[in-house]
Amino acid sequence: MDVETESTTSLSTNTPVEEVFERSLRPKNFSEVIGRVLEKENLKIMIDSAKKRKKALDHILFYGPPGLGKTSFAHVIANEFGSNIYVTNGSLITKVSDIASILTAQEEHSILFIDEIHRLKPQIEEVLYPAMEDNMLDILIGKGSSAKTLRIELPKITIIGATTKLAMLSMPFRERFGLIMRLDFYSIDELVEIIMQKADMLGTNISVEQAWQIAKRARMTSRVAIRILKRARDIAIFRNLNEITKEVVDEVMYLLAIDKHGLDDLDRSLIKSIYNNFNNKPVGLNSLSASLSEDQDTVENVHEPYLLKIGIINRTPKGRVLTDKGVKIALELLKL
Repeated sequence: MDVETESTTSLSTNTPVEEVFERSLRPKNFSEVIGRVLEKENLKIMIDSAKKRKKALDHILFYGPPGLGKTSFAHVIANEFGSNIYVTNGSLITKVSDIASILTAQEEHSILFIDEIHRLKPQIEEVLYPAMEDNMLDILIGKGSSAKTLRIELPKITIIGATTKLAMLSMPFRERFGLIMRLDFYSIDELVEIIMQKADMLGTNISVEQAWQIAKRARMTSRVAIRILKRARDIAIFRNLNEITKEVVDEVMYLLAIDKHGLDDLDRSLIKSIYNNFNNKPVGLNSLSASLSEDQDTVENVHEPYLLKIGIINRTPKGRVLTDKGVKIALELLKL
C-alpha cells in the first residue's frame, strides 16, 4: 500500500528538479484549466459554498477515458480549496487495514484522491460507506458470536475518485458521491490552446499551425498532446532549432508511428484484424484482444474510446465491427 502526500503550498527541497518541473505542467487553479466550462462552474460553486460553511467538500467522482485531466482536476480542487491532497491508487489498497491506516492519517478537510477507484475490493468499498457518510470507521474485532464493532471518529475529509470504468463501482458506492462528472474528449481548438500553454511552460516555441497539426493527431486527449509536444521539443533541441517546425512535427509523428488520422500501430492492427481476420463480422473483445496479443483492458479503455468517437468502429450486441469509414481506412492500410 502506498500513499503520496502533496502539499498545496510547497514542494520538498529534496524533490529532483525534473520531477518538480514535470509537476509544474499541471494546472494549479481553474484559470489554468483549458475548456471544461460547466465542470469548472460546478466545482467553483461547490468550493465557495464549502468555504463559507466551513465544511469539507462533498465527495467527487470523475469518470471517462484516460488522459483527460481527472488527476489534474483533483489537484486543482485541492489548491482552490486550500487543502492538502493525499494520492493513492485503488489497486494498492488490498486490505481493510490499508484503508483504515490511510483514513486515520488524514487531516481535517484534506482530500484523499483515489485513482482507478474501480479497482477497490468490495470489502474496501464497504469500509468507505460510513467513512464517506458519517466520518466514521467501523472495525470488526474478533470472530463469530464474540465479534464486536469498534467505531472510530475520522477527520472530515473529501474523497475524490477517478475511474475509466464507472459501471464497475457498485451502485451504493456511487450514490455516496455528492458530485459525479464525466470528462469527455477535448475539441481540436481546446487541444491547440493546451499545447500552446504547455509549450510556453516548457520554454518551447511553436506556431499555432504546428500546434494544430499536433492537436488533430492527439486522439482528442490532453495527455497524448502533451506527450507529442515533449518529444517534438526534444527533436527541436537535438536539431539545434529554436522552434518546433513543420519538419519537426513530421519527424515526431514518424518516430511515434502516428498517422494522419491520429492512429498508432495498435489502432491500425485492430482495424486490419477486424477487416482481415474476422471479415468485418462482429468480433468479441476476448477474440479481438487475442488476435492482437494485447490485454483486453488496453483495447477496451485506451484504444476503443477514440476509435468509437471518430466513427471508425461500432460496438454492437454481437461485437465490434468497422463502420464505412473504418472499412475505407482498412483498405488504405491494406492497400487494396
